[in-house]
Amino acid sequence: MTDTIRAWVEAHAPNTIRIVLILVLAWLVRRVLRSIIKRIETISDDGDPHTTSELEKRAQTISRILKQASSVLVWSITIMLVLGEFGVDLKPILAGAGILGLAVGFGAQTLVKDVITGFFILLENQIRVGDTITAAGCTGEVEAVNLRTTVLRDLDGTTHIIPNSSITVVANATRDWARALLDVGVAYKEDIDRCESVLREVGSSFEKDPAFARKLIGPFEYPGVVKLGEDAVILRVVVKTQPHDGPAVLRELRRRVKKAFGTAGIEIPFRHMKVVRDREGAA
Repeated sequence: MTDTIRAWVEAHAPNTIRIVLILVLAWLVRRVLRSIIKRIETISDDGDPHTTSELEKRAQTISRILKQASSVLVWSITIMLVLGEFGVDLKPILAGAGILGLAVGFGAQTLVKDVITGFFILLENQIRVGDTITAAGCTGEVEAVNLRTTVLRDLDGTTHIIPNSSITVVANATRDWARALLDVGVAYKEDIDRCESVLREVGSSFEKDPAFARKLIGPFEYPGVVKLGEDAVILRVVVKTQPHDGPAVLRELRRRVKKAFGTAGIEIPFRHMKVVRDREGAA
């Protein structure tokens, strides 16, 4: 029994040592690659933990893909080398992998299209993690951009996993900057010049508010009357904002305009129903 164990050890010890070295080397290579990829995120970090810059979002998206690709590449090569140490002939495996790749290419055209589309989405920087987009009929914040799928989470918390081949048009609401646009209706009897003056006062106070001034890019704009509706004159207020601050600015703008118009006695018309009773009291 002892002679058998000794013979097995003498026969397989060199292979075992090489296999251990291969595994250790693979682990080290993977750690080095992950450190390099992590360095990409570190270089792009602007030092502000409360905000995510455009460069940071792009770095996070690219680093996620690189981590996945590097792990698959390193461990695929490692498995092949380990099989070679066990005496497995790799030539038939490689030849079979080539034939299988052709078969998969013909039989999984949608998958290939997903990957190719995902590659160009990343290359052209169309979508980044943290963007708010509308794609394939779904609207939400981008949680992940992979080579095959894009993951969105909408306002209800629902996660949408979209194959990249289904993305033909992307509407990105947070690319570089956003816009808060408010159309407010006033009654026809109101003085339009006075209404616009109140809107300008609201915009001026908004720009001087430290809590909201940093969310704005440039001053408010007042295009004036944009529509004569059936029961109201429509005035418009618009301002550029930081990429993710458009909705917050718009909500606060609505609140301030409503309050300012109420204080100034300016009527914001609304639809209502008038009930007319006949002489007998029936409606």
